[in-house]
Amino acid sequence: MRYHSSMQWTDRIRQVKIFLVLTAIIIAVASLVASNLLTRDLYVEEHKKMEIWAEAMRSLNEADDNTDLALVLKVIDGNTTIPIIVLDANDSVRTYRNIELPKAESSSIEDVQAKGVALKRAGKSIRIELDREVADGYVDVCYDDSLMLKRLAVYPYIQLGVVLIFVVIAIFALMTSKRAEQNKVWVGLSKETAHQLGTPISSLMAWTEILKENYPDDELLPEMDKDVKRLQLIADRFSKIGSLPEPVPSSLTEVMNHVIDYMDRRTSNKVQMVRVFPPEDIIVKINASLFEWVIENLCKNAVDAMEGSGRITLFMNIEMGTVVIEVSDTGKGIRKKDIKNVFTPGFTTKQRGWGLGLSLAKRIVEEYHHGRIFVKSSEVGRGTTFRIELKQ
Repeated sequence: MRYHSSMQWTDRIRQVKIFLVLTAIIIAVASLVASNLLTRDLYVEEHKKMEIWAEAMRSLNEADDNTDLALVLKVIDGNTTIPIIVLDANDSVRTYRNIELPKAESSSIEDVQAKGVALKRAGKSIRIELDREVADGYVDVCYDDSLMLKRLAVYPYIQLGVVLIFVVIAIFALMTSKRAEQNKVWVGLSKETAHQLGTPISSLMAWTEILKENYPDDELLPEMDKDVKRLQLIADRFSKIGSLPEPVPSSLTEVMNHVIDYMDRRTSNKVQMVRVFPPEDIIVKINASLFEWVIENLCKNAVDAMEGSGRITLFMNIEMGTVVIEVSDTGKGIRKKDIKNVFTPGFTTKQRGWGLGLSLAKRIVEEYHHGRIFVKSSEVGRGTTFRIELKQ
């Protein structure tokens, strides 16, 4: 198995993505741990403040004419951040501080009472005994977390979201950069190939015409002419890569039959080509020249996978408004771990392959024809099925 420079680039991208994800996880975990420690410490500190505040309330209740209330009042008035609701034994509101009331005055006290009862049930209250001789001679100081504590508790999740967004943007940027670089390489390579083929093809066409004039009865000349036209077709295909060829309504049945006839002439008798086509013709908007290239690539890969002996089944139908084409073989199949890489430029399992055929096929189907191409199924030792879906 060979991995070329594009596969090495893919590996680097994968490593960078893993690094970014691990970095995001480390930052998130560290942030959550630090925030939880700070939140716990602040919660303990606020609980201590509430105990002091409750003690100040008890001292105020027990004060007489000789008691210095300056310190008590300072403690009570010093709380400007922690919401407090004081409920009596009947859960009626005695007083409250730092509570935002709704605009509707008719429901203000009821809302405060409901909030106080909820805090009491949650265990966030301190009971003060006002009169030990009376059964209901007590009040409950119910308190909520301060706004700062609530924000600190939410902050790490916001930070985690920001880190995840950063990672997604970074990965997207890397993938976009990779795709743009590949596009430039494909376009440049294709245009240059078409340009380089142009001159010798023109020369071969001229020599073919001269040979026809001098040897009009030669049986080899028609075959030579077919090969020259084949070279013309290949050069035309390469010239269209990188541009946006206009798809036109074409007979898909004719395109498929043309590919099958071409493959039949260039493969051994041990390879059986099976057609499974509907009785009616299927007309779809495609660039026939490029689409033939896709089917040819799939068929050639199938022949290689079968090592020159087996059956290739070409299926075509319309399913719920979608044109479906499947190319199945009885070859050696694809390993599960390799299926996701078969369309990656440079990936190949053949000793002499460059790993470009399927990547070009994917580009032609998805970018030029706005369809889908994927491995429908594959089993090692039994064969592979490629599926193409096009809009009718």
